[in-house]
Amino acid sequence: MRPMTKLTAILTGLLFTHLASAQPQRWVSAGGALTEWVVALGGESHLVGIDTTSQHPESIKSLPSIGYQRQLSSEGILSLRPDILIGTEEMGPPPVLEQLRAAGVKVEVFSAGADVSALQDNLKKLGVLLGHESQANQLSAQYATRLESQHDWLAQAQLHQTAPGVLLLVSHSGSRPMVAGIGTVGDWLIKQAGGRNLATHNGYKIFSTEAMAGLNPEVLVFTDRAQDGASSRDALLKENPLLASTQAARNKRLIEVDPTLLVGGLGPRLPDALKTLSKAFYPADGSLNAKVAPAQ
Repeated sequence: MRPMTKLTAILTGLLFTHLASAQPQRWVSAGGALTEWVVALGGESHLVGIDTTSQHPESIKSLPSIGYQRQLSSEGILSLRPDILIGTEEMGPPPVLEQLRAAGVKVEVFSAGADVSALQDNLKKLGVLLGHESQANQLSAQYATRLESQHDWLAQAQLHQTAPGVLLLVSHSGSRPMVAGIGTVGDWLIKQAGGRNLATHNGYKIFSTEAMAGLNPEVLVFTDRAQDGASSRDALLKENPLLASTQAARNKRLIEVDPTLLVGGLGPRLPDALKTLSKAFYPADGSLNAKVAPAQ
C-alpha cells in the first residue's frame, strides 16, 4: 500500500472510530412514545433507564425506572451513569434538568406535539443521535403511508355514516376524569379515527360529571391509569353515574384505550390503534364494547 493511500485509510478509520464513540452509549428515556421509537430504530441496547410511561415493548420492562416523566429526580438518573437523557417538553421539573446538564448529562428535548410534522422532526433527530438516519427516514415514510391508508378507509366509511360525537376521558380508578381537548394526542386520535371531539378547550381538563353528561357523546373513549378491562369501565360509571344517561352508555359504545398511547407525542403503535378505533366509530351494527389493546 502506498504511503498516501495508507495514511488516508488510517485517517478514515480514525474518523469512523471517533464518530462511533461520539454516539451516546447509555440512554435514559422519559416518554413512552420516544422510548418506543428508540427501540424501533434499533437503539434498545443503549437504554439503561426508562420512565413509568414507557411500557412497550415488553422487553424493556425490566429496565430500571426513573419515575414519572414530570417528576424526575437527578439522583436516580445519575445513579444510572447516563450519557444522554431524552424526553419531551412534558418532562421535568426544569431544575432537575439543569442539574443533569451541570453533571455532564446531555439532555435532549423533543416535541410532544400531536401532529405528523412534529413526529417527523423527532424521528430525524433520533436518527442522528443513534446514527440511524436512513432507518429513521424509512420509518417516517412508512408512518405517513399508513396514515394515508387510514384516511382512504375513513373516506369510504363516511359515505355511509356521519362522524360520531366523542369524548376521550383519562381517569385513575374511575375518579373525576380529565377530558382530552384540542392539541392533545387524544384529540388527534379521535379526529384521525373519524370522530368529532365534543371538547373544545385546549389540553386536558377536569370536567364535572354533569358537564360530560350534558355533552351527551355518542361514543365515550376512556382510559384508566390504574386498571383496565371491565373493572375500569365499571369504576368510571360508578364514580360518574350521570354518564350512564349518555347515548354512549345507553348504546354500549364505550371504548377503552391503552393510556400509554397518549404520552409523549405520536408513537409507533398509534396507526394500529386508529384502525381499531375507527372500526368502532363506524360499526356495522352500531353496538360495541371494544378495547384498543396495546400492540406488541
